Amino acid sequence: MLVFKFGGASVKDAAGIINLAAIVKKYEDQPLLIVVSAMGKTTNALEKLTKAYIDRSNDLLSIFDEIKEYHYQIIRELFDANHPIFDEVANTFVEIDWAIEDEPQDDYDFIYDQLVSVGELVSTRIVAAFLNQTGIKSQWLDVRGYIHTDNNYREGNVNWVKTRESIQQDIPALLKKGIVITQGFLGGTSENFTTTLGREGSDYTASIFAACLQADSVTTWKDVPGILNADPKFFGDTIKFDALTYTEAIEMTFYGASVIHPKTIKPLQNANIPLLVKSFNAPDAPGTIIKDTAEMNFVKPIIILKQNQVLLSISPRDYSFISEDHLSEIFSLFASRQVKINIMQTSALSFSVCFDLKPERFAKLLDGLNTKFKVKYNDNISLITVRHDKQGVLNDLVAGKTVLLEQLSRNTAQVVVR
Repeated sequence: MLVFKFGGASVKDAAGIINLAAIVKKYEDQPLLIVVSAMGKTTNALEKLTKAYIDRSNDLLSIFDEIKEYHYQIIRELFDANHPIFDEVANTFVEIDWAIEDEPQDDYDFIYDQLVSVGELVSTRIVAAFLNQTGIKSQWLDVRGYIHTDNNYREGNVNWVKTRESIQQDIPALLKKGIVITQGFLGGTSENFTTTLGREGSDYTASIFAACLQADSVTTWKDVPGILNADPKFFGDTIKFDALTYTEAIEMTFYGASVIHPKTIKPLQNANIPLLVKSFNAPDAPGTIIKDTAEMNFVKPIIILKQNQVLLSISPRDYSFISEDHLSEIFSLFASRQVKINIMQTSALSFSVCFDLKPERFAKLLDGLNTKFKVKYNDNISLITVRHDKQGVLNDLVAGKTVLLEQLSRNTAQVVVR
């Protein structure tokens, strides 16, 4: 039994969906579950729509119209004008129509999940319909009835016992009838509200299904040939890894490598299921395999760049030393505001942390910290992480930049730079 995950870049247009069908065709004689993300940059567009709704912006409806037209254009290229997919997609978008009719009342994170989740619901409807049209028997599945989470919106925590029970009860029988198409990134609460699993969480969805179904492997189809030592959008002359261990992959995702969602690896490692990262543009190429043991040759170091960071320095108002009690209180505030720390450093009188800038969460964090601490921060900065640096690459990366914080360990160097 196989699990595939196709990201937004692989289904960004009609040609991408046709290519997806060609890849799937090669595996249609095997039990196969496919997880699909929102199309192209739809999640970004829906985030923009969510903000416009919260702010009651005048461009709310025009943003929504652009999102709908983007999808309808793809549908028009793939289906005849009388195909039922037009009504299915329109009925799915109605969920947004209903939501934005009223004044925003709920918490931002709750609203975000109800609106942004529509991207995956629409994309999977279209993919399932196209596979069936091309003769590949497939079934659309609403993931919200199978991946059960708590009410931690935008970062839902999976109830593994309930999720495993639901998946194992229904999915094996469905796989005997044809390919199953479902949504990445989404979950459902006990009150039937939608949650999301964290940005780029479709990889995690695939690993959840794979672990519960004891799949032979998970393949995530990307617009890169496999896992590279650095992001080719920012660095030239990158190299591909043929194989990585689970441990190295976890380290990479922890430090911010975007090719795999951070939570993806652990369920696969626990079940000893290999993860393949392959190119949807070259589906027969080997890509990268992540497994328990692997021969790894770090000819070049791993470089991870995280932009749009905040460096926050926190000090007691009475100039006392930073104590364990202070740290306990600070960590509690970070946890309650759902702000994840990327790097931290303690001195006698201050505690410094670097994290991703998410404005609404940052504002809440500052409100909590300012009651008891002095706070200073720098924004619009970057965090560079280098692993296995044997060539002194880090020195070249920080040349001409202002280093605000530096941290070194045996295999990893991290610097925060302006």
